[in-house]
Amino acid sequence: MTDFIGINWGSSNFRAYRIARDGMLVDSFAEPAGIGALDRAGMARQIAGLVARWPDCRPIYASGMVGSNVGWVEVPYANCPAGLADVKAAAVTVDFGAVGVTIVPGMTCRRESDGGTDILRGEETEIFGLAALGGLSDGMVGLPGTHTKWARIGQGKVRDFATSMSGEIFDRLTAQGLLASIVEGEAKDGEAFRAAVAQAYARPLGLGTALFGVRAQVIRGELGRVDAASTLRGLLIGTDMADALALFPDSFGASIPLVGNASLCALYAAALAMRGIDSHVFDADRAALAGFSAIHTA
Repeated sequence: MTDFIGINWGSSNFRAYRIARDGMLVDSFAEPAGIGALDRAGMARQIAGLVARWPDCRPIYASGMVGSNVGWVEVPYANCPAGLADVKAAAVTVDFGAVGVTIVPGMTCRRESDGGTDILRGEETEIFGLAALGGLSDGMVGLPGTHTKWARIGQGKVRDFATSMSGEIFDRLTAQGLLASIVEGEAKDGEAFRAAVAQAYARPLGLGTALFGVRAQVIRGELGRVDAASTLRGLLIGTDMADALALFPDSFGASIPLVGNASLCALYAAALAMRGIDSHVFDADRAALAGFSAIHTA
């Protein structure tokens, strides 16, 4: 066998990479077969189908919610500060039927700034992949998404991090309920988005009050429906960024790598620029691929 497999298996999606020994991508595929939609039989079938697709590939690594309390088996987190070697040492190999899979553990921390506890699963692979590619030095890395992460890196290890539910909040608010009825189109960078980011940075009101205010503005004709999504995103991203800057005030000096969906990362980049902070977007698949390669060779 010359190739191995890396799986990013989250709550909603399943993404698999066939990786050559030199770290190059051979093949990949993705489908909406997340842990949240599968029982144990369904998870086993998913792995069996993967092996049927790439029968000559071993070992198999999996990161994400597959190792959580709603996944195949709960794998204990690696405690921060944690480097690549710490994460690899905490990985657990389990059987999916007749197939062995090594589950990457994720990480937990108690933040130095406020004593808050946090957890992550899946993002550790992207963080160490980014480091392996030379795109990460001491400082911060942002991972915008459903549950956005801000991780503080020092001396090659993840020191601590913070999670925001801003992505999930936006998805839920615009899918159903009162705010869904006022939204037309996608969020985009522009005057409405930046005004909302500025409002969130200023923190004149709590987020709950500010979010309902968007509905009031649309109903009163002060805000167009086409700008509602951008305003909601701006409030959520601005609040997210204000929290991160408050928690890690000394870690946003250099250009911040943003790993994730390109369009969402672009909105975060615009919000950072409003505070004079440079950033650059890094492809999430490339980071995950490099991360699995780094774990395999560690």
